[in-house]
Amino acid sequence: MNRPEPKARFAWWEYVVYVAATLVLLLIGALFWIVGAILGFWRRSLKGHGLTKGIIIAVILLALLVAGYGLISYVYPVDIGERVAVVIIEPGDSFPYVARELVDQGVVRSGPFLRYAAQWLGVDKKLTPGRYDFTGRNSCRSVLGKLERAEFVHIRVTVPEGSTIWEVASIMAQQLGADSAAVVALNQDRQLVGELGVPCLEGYLFPDTYFFPWRHEIRSALAEMVAAFRSRTDSLWALPVPNRLSRDQVVALASIVEAEALLAEEKPIIASVYHNRLRLRMKLDADPTVIYGLGGLDRPLLRGDLEKETPYNTYLKRGLPPTPINSPGLAAIRAVLRPAESDYLFFVADATGHHRFSRTNDEHNRMRLQIRRESRQAGS
Repeated sequence: MNRPEPKARFAWWEYVVYVAATLVLLLIGALFWIVGAILGFWRRSLKGHGLTKGIIIAVILLALLVAGYGLISYVYPVDIGERVAVVIIEPGDSFPYVARELVDQGVVRSGPFLRYAAQWLGVDKKLTPGRYDFTGRNSCRSVLGKLERAEFVHIRVTVPEGSTIWEVASIMAQQLGADSAAVVALNQDRQLVGELGVPCLEGYLFPDTYFFPWRHEIRSALAEMVAAFRSRTDSLWALPVPNRLSRDQVVALASIVEAEALLAEEKPIIASVYHNRLRLRMKLDADPTVIYGLGGLDRPLLRGDLEKETPYNTYLKRGLPPTPINSPGLAAIRAVLRPAESDYLFFVADATGHHRFSRTNDEHNRMRLQIRRESRQAGS
C-alpha cells in the first residue's frame, strides 16, 4: 500500500512573504547601523565641540523627521469617507494651484510634498483638463496616479428610443450643462449637418448610452451620436426597401412606428399598415406627426389639432413628413425594412397599450367604439 505524499506545511507564497519580510528587516537594520556609524564618526571628530555636535545631530534628526513625514504623506492615505471632493482642472492651470485645491478639499495633507513628488515623477507637466472626483481613501501616490492617467469624470448620457430633438436637448442640458436652445438650433445647422452627412439631427441621434467627458463640446457629442447611428445601421441598408423608400424616408417612417408602438412585437405590423397606406396613396393619418408639428403637446391630442396646418400634419398632407419626428431604435428601423405581411390599413390603441388592427374604415370605427365601451365598463 502506497503512503500518501506528506503535504507541504507552507504554501509557496508564504515562503516569498517570509523572504521579503526578512530582507526588509535586514534593510532596516542596515539603515540603523549606517545612521549609528555616522553619529559615531561625528561624535569622535567633534569631541570637545559640544554646541557644533548638537547642531549637526539636530540637523540630522530633523532631516530624518522630514523625510519620514514626507514618506508617510506620500503613501499613507487620507480618508474623506463618502464625501465627494470635486477638483476642476482648467486648461493652463499650474500644478501648485491644483495642489492647493487638493489640500483645501482635504484630499491630501501636504501640498509641498505633493508638488515635490509630482516634479520628481514629471506629473506636474502632464495635467489633463477635466473634472476629477475623489472619495474614500486617497494618498499622494494615488492622487498623482489618477492625475497621470487622466482619470477625469465621464458623464453618463442615455438617449431613450423615440426621443425628440427637444428631449435630447433637455437630457444634454441636465447631464452636460448644455444650452438646450442651442442644441435645438443645431438641428437645422447647415454647416453641422452638412459635415455629418445627414439632412438634420432629428432621427439620426442614435438612442443609446454614452459616456462623455465633463464639459464635453456639444457639437462633438452630437457628432458621436450620429456616428453611432451610422455604425449601428450600416448593415441594414443591404436589405431591399419596400415602396422604394430612400434611407431618409426609412428613418422618417421608423420614427413614426417608434412613436406609435409601445410593444416591440407590434412594430412590424404597424409598419405594414403605413406601407400599405403609402402604396395605396392614402394619407398616413399619424397622430404623432401632428403632435410633433405643433411643437409637442403636454395634453391629449384634440380633434381641432388635426385640422391645424403644419408641414408634419399627415392628416392633411399625403406621404411622409419632411423629417423624422424622433430618434428611432434598431427594432423600428428593421420593422420598416421588414414589415409584417398584412392587408391592414387602420389601427387603434386600447387601454392596455396594445393595438387592434382592421382592414376597412367601418371595421376601424367599430373597434374604436368597442374600446370606448370597454373603458367605460372598466371605470364603472
